[in-house]
Amino acid sequence: MKVLSIQSAVAHGHVGNSAAVFPLQRIGVEVLPVYTVNFSNHTGYGAWRGPVMSAQDVADVITGIEERGVFPEIDVVLSGYQGGTGIGDVIVDAVRRVKAANPTAVYACDPVMGNARSGCFVAPEIPELLRDRVVPVADLITPNQFELGYLTGTEPSTLESTLASADLARAMGPSTVLITSVERPDAEEGTLEMAVVEEQGAWIVQTPRLPFKANGSGDVTAALFAAHHRATGDAALALERTASAVFDLIEATYTAGSRELLIVQAQQFFAEPRLQFRAERLR
Repeated sequence: MKVLSIQSAVAHGHVGNSAAVFPLQRIGVEVLPVYTVNFSNHTGYGAWRGPVMSAQDVADVITGIEERGVFPEIDVVLSGYQGGTGIGDVIVDAVRRVKAANPTAVYACDPVMGNARSGCFVAPEIPELLRDRVVPVADLITPNQFELGYLTGTEPSTLESTLASADLARAMGPSTVLITSVERPDAEEGTLEMAVVEEQGAWIVQTPRLPFKANGSGDVTAALFAAHHRATGDAALALERTASAVFDLIEATYTAGSRELLIVQAQQFFAEPRLQFRAERLR
C-alpha cells in the first residue's frame, strides 16, 4: 500500500505527518509525506519556529511526485489540519489527479476544526472550506463529534443523533464516517467511544478513558484507520485495530509521564495490535 500524506510536520514531538508516518510504516505501508508546515514543535507549546509552506510549494512537491510516475500506485490520499484555503485547493486537486491515475484510490480526510471543549481553533474560513469543498470529494472522513455537528448543521449528543448526523455526512459524499469521539449521556462512566458508519452498517468501540490528552493522537487514529480500512475493507476490524493500538500508545505515554506521544517506543502496538476491544454492531 502507498499513502500520499499531506500534513504538517514537526521536528520535536509527534503531530501531523510526524505522528502519522511512522505508525503507517510500522504496519507495512509506504508513505509519501508532503509537508504543509515544518515547525520545530507543535503550537500547543505557545512558541515555535519554522516555515509555513506556501500552497505553491506544496503543489510543486506533489507535481514532482506525479512526474516520477507514482500516482497510479497511490492507494490513499490522507490529509489532516489545513492551515489555509490555498492548501485545501491543492489537496482537492491532488485527489483528482491521483484518482485519474488510479480510479481505485481513496481520499481520507480528517476535517480538523476543533472540539466541544475549546471550540474551533482553525482560521475562520477553514470550516466552510472543509464542509463545502473538501468533504464532498472525500471517501472517508474522521471527524470528532463536534466537527461532525458543524459539517452537517446538527448537534449530535446521543448515540441516535450521532448516527443520524453521520448519515447526513455520508450524503455529502463520503462513504465511510469514523466519529473519533462519541459523547453521550448514557455512556458508561470512565469510558471513551469511537463509532464508524457506512452503508454496510455501524459499529461502536469502547475503551477506558485516560485522564490525558496528547497532541497528535487524532492524527495517528486517522492514519491507522484509513490504512486498515483500505487493507481489509472491514470497518469493524479497522475500528478494533485502531482503538487497540491508539489506546496502548496513549496509555504508554501517560504512564511514562511524557508530554509527547511515545510513538517509537510503542511501535509494537501498531504492528501487532492486541485487539483487546471489540466493536459492537449498532445496525
